[in-house]
Amino acid sequence: MAAQSQIYAGAFVDPVFQAQSVFRALMDSFARPGTVTSLAAVASPPSPLGKASGAVALTLCDHDTPVWLSPALIKSAVPRWIAFHTGAPLTETKDDARFAFIEKGGAVPSFDQFALGTQEYPDRSTTLVIEVEALTGGSPLTAKGPGIKDETIVAPQGLPDLFLDFWTDNRAIFPRGIDLILTAGDAVLCLPRTTKLSAREA
Repeated sequence: MAAQSQIYAGAFVDPVFQAQSVFRALMDSFARPGTVTSLAAVASPPSPLGKASGAVALTLCDHDTPVWLSPALIKSAVPRWIAFHTGAPLTETKDDARFAFIEKGGAVPSFDQFALGTQEYPDRSTTLVIEVEALTGGSPLTAKGPGIKDETIVAPQGLPDLFLDFWTDNRAIFPRGIDLILTAGDAVLCLPRTTKLSAREA
């Protein structure tokens, strides 16, 4: 019964208002890449999906958006929670997914395994949602590009060792490529494919 209660509980109390709030926060975060944005509304999904990642799923996923989940998420109550609250279908094929979710500490596949869009329809790509240890306090990266005045520093903790290589390859195929939402606790940090990241000199 506990598992069943996990599936039905943990969504927004006021779905319309709270989803609108999270959507505005995400759009603002994408417009200002690298900015850590706290969400006024979070979810309480089954473990190991985090609160902010759950809020993103409730806000962006629906019956028209196939979702890919990491192996650890697939083995949990998360697939049924997402299906019940959003109606989004699950896919085992990464490049069929509109959204992909990876829990904190989960292995992150190379970004080119996901849908990258086409030259004609670059929006037909995957948005990757990765929970990390924290959105600050990690190895600093310099971010430049649209929405950033001159440059800014991003320093998430818990990114994969090859993250910068993955991101550099992703940006090289612009306008194709994935967009990225990093989550931790009740906050998000969004990186659209237009953002250039480089290692910051010590």
